[in-house]
Amino acid sequence: MKSNIFNVPNTLSLVRVFLAPLVLLFLSLRIDEPVPCLDGVSWGDAIAAAVFIIASITDAFDGYIARRYKLVTTLGKFIDPLADKVLVIAAMLALIELGRLPAWIVMVIITREFIVTGLRLVAAAEGVVIAASKGGKLKTVCQIIALVMLILNIPGGMVLMWAAMILTVWSGMDYLIKGSAIITG
Repeated sequence: MKSNIFNVPNTLSLVRVFLAPLVLLFLSLRIDEPVPCLDGVSWGDAIAAAVFIIASITDAFDGYIARRYKLVTTLGKFIDPLADKVLVIAAMLALIELGRLPAWIVMVIITREFIVTGLRLVAAAEGVVIAASKGGKLKTVCQIIALVMLILNIPGGMVLMWAAMILTVWSGMDYLIKGSAIITG
């Protein structure tokens, strides 16, 4: 039985794609009026963080719902990882522009994403599915928390981003080692 492509998980992934530019917008608009209850946080940063958190939460639910209710679709397999990358890269680009995140760290992270995506494409062409690893999931959680901290200028955000970058490289190497037979075959 074929699932409807406009099911809840796919809709959540699409919402994430459309929320990503809002994160960029609110960080770029520089609504610098401080939020009274958040020490040193501007309204632009607070709104961007809220949108980013909401979008990130949809990532936790779309996969769970798709698997739990057997709503996995080809569109979902495509749009879910794309939505994740679009959201994270949008936040990172805005943070580079604001001087809160070095471009070279973002380049390392984006390079890993291209490598893993390319490996998955080659594997798929060979009829092999490469599922997300625990390291990849840990990397994602670490990146999301670090990005929220950097958006809100919370101390320690850059330290956590370094940890996320190390996890990014480690999980990327793990994918390459496990997928080496596919790309050398």
